[in-house]
Amino acid sequence: MDSLRWAVAGMCVTFSRDLSPEEVFTRYGADPEQARLLDWDTASELVSGGSDDEVVSLLRSGRIGEWTFCVEEEGGIGLEEKTLAELSRGTETYSLATTEGIDVFQYWRDGECVEYFEPGMEHTRSEPLGPWWGRVKTALAAHEGEGAGMAPAVAVVLDHLGITLDDATLAGPWPSVTLAEGNAPSAPRGDTYAGEGPVRPGAVEIL
Repeated sequence: MDSLRWAVAGMCVTFSRDLSPEEVFTRYGADPEQARLLDWDTASELVSGGSDDEVVSLLRSGRIGEWTFCVEEEGGIGLEEKTLAELSRGTETYSLATTEGIDVFQYWRDGECVEYFEPGMEHTRSEPLGPWWGRVKTALAAHEGEGAGMAPAVAVVLDHLGITLDDATLAGPWPSVTLAEGNAPSAPRGDTYAGEGPVRPGAVEIL
């Protein structure tokens, strides 16, 4: 876990198959033409000193093999239902987040949520039940008490995808852009499911 410190806390990451970083930014609601190739330290300065009234996310994206990651610093646009529906349209997307004390795992395919849960909270599991609950539970249990956060779950997904996204890789230059949360195609923040986390996809019927 020492090589995945970026995934311990305060992050949201998505992995989408066969999309370019530009397409990923577009589906998040960001303007890909505003993206710049920046290393992690330089990119992090883009969100410093922002307004307290507006949440601004830093998105850093890149393609590794068949998969394009998007790591989000600040905010939680990449865990919202509308964002994931867009990201997974015509493809598939994994989303893992640990933000504001909430851990969430999601797997989407072609605009539909296939599996959703908050690790450790079995009542949040979506139906039909999928295989990732057990995989994530085992990974987190193996590092219990180490302060590893969601890094073990991210490691399991990376292994499944056959790619590497460790601290050294992410620290290098990747296309980076900021996005004000109000401009993203996401549901309003503050909605909760069973008093925990964001609303589970499909849990609320819109009349």
